[in-house]
Amino acid sequence: MSETRSDGELLRAIAADGDRRAFEELYRRFAPWLTARLRGRCSDAGIVDDVVQETFLAVWRGTARYHAEGDVAGWLWRIGSRRLVDALRGDGARGRLRQALARLRHRDEASAEERVLAGVEHGDLAGALVRLSPELRAVLQATVIDGLTTREAAVLLGIPPGTVKTRAMRARKQLREALA
Repeated sequence: MSETRSDGELLRAIAADGDRRAFEELYRRFAPWLTARLRGRCSDAGIVDDVVQETFLAVWRGTARYHAEGDVAGWLWRIGSRRLVDALRGDGARGRLRQALARLRHRDEASAEERVLAGVEHGDLAGALVRLSPELRAVLQATVIDGLTTREAAVLLGIPPGTVKTRAMRARKQLREALA
């Protein structure tokens, strides 16, 4: 029976030796999670599948380098979320319209991130987050939780960068007031 390798060991084997088995194991561990997380951001399954493949292709080719900082899931999420932004940017206005229509159809379904935000149990933070408008919560989610830049969040949300900044400022102000 073979010993289970850590995520870091798998990445080192892929980078050093092009170890196909290590790559397959990493893919099995993280592709379903990454797919589910990206589907919370994009309702187009085709785009999500392409982004997941591009993310792992970047790992295989070595164009995305892991420097043993933070966890592997977070590193893969940063690669995938940025590739999603690139895919949506390339799709232009038609893609943003399709995303907006999909959000309207599924607006009663909370994403995994929204459920986590709503479940935060540190003081009154959960209540303060729930009381934010969906637009302000979406900006906080994209910029704080997902770690996207203002420009990337703007593309992902289909709004101008200035609007992202304004909404982030309003969200922080409302949270400060609610928690004061």
